[in-house]
Amino acid sequence: MGHWQERTELLVGSEGLDKLAKAHVLVIGVGGVGGFAAEAVGRAGVGKITLVDGDVIEQSNRNRQIAALISTDGMPKAEVIGNRIKDVNPNVELDVKKIYLDRDNIKELLLAEKYDYIIECIDTLVPKMEIITTAIQNKIKIISSMGAGGRVDPTQTKVARLKDTYNCQLAQKIRKRIKEKSIKRKLKVVFSPELIDKSKVKTVEGVMHKASTIGTISYMPAVFGLTCASVALRGILEEDK
Repeated sequence: MGHWQERTELLVGSEGLDKLAKAHVLVIGVGGVGGFAAEAVGRAGVGKITLVDGDVIEQSNRNRQIAALISTDGMPKAEVIGNRIKDVNPNVELDVKKIYLDRDNIKELLLAEKYDYIIECIDTLVPKMEIITTAIQNKIKIISSMGAGGRVDPTQTKVARLKDTYNCQLAQKIRKRIKEKSIKRKLKVVFSPELIDKSKVKTVEGVMHKASTIGTISYMPAVFGLTCASVALRGILEEDK
């Protein structure tokens, strides 16, 4: 019987495993997209992982979020994802922060540690922009997820610079609000140009952190999350090559 990472080692070599083991990845938002991203980072053998999410699991999450089960209903998402990662790699160094991010605590979080990569998977505009600008201004590598909702074709998912995105409302809003051209040029994102049927979006009132809800299907947030994880993991493995 081999060790649990033998297939990964076959692909990336012992040097690659060592790079992953020494890396620290910060995953912000572990819902539909971020939950899959975090699990992929954990299964790849990243040695230190910080998970940030202030949300708890609800029934409506079960169609697309890896943490969401009947048995985990009402539990903190970051805690459930952290437990799953520990169950894969008990040696991982985990920092689970069950907090919402705002202008006041983003800089503190991003500058508190030396992260090799940030995977940003939240859909609230103001903190999302703050995370992106703080990371790039401080030369921290980051991959940001744009909108996976309303889309059904995984083959249209792309990795691009923010300035090159199209047909994505979230990316458009961020582009419009981020004034610095250098950030638009530098920021790597995962997005899909697939056109959305507007009838699949509904406005919600009185729900914290959300202005609208959009239809989703099981596999699309997973595709976005796994693509985000791949960008971060390849970035770590290719460092110093």
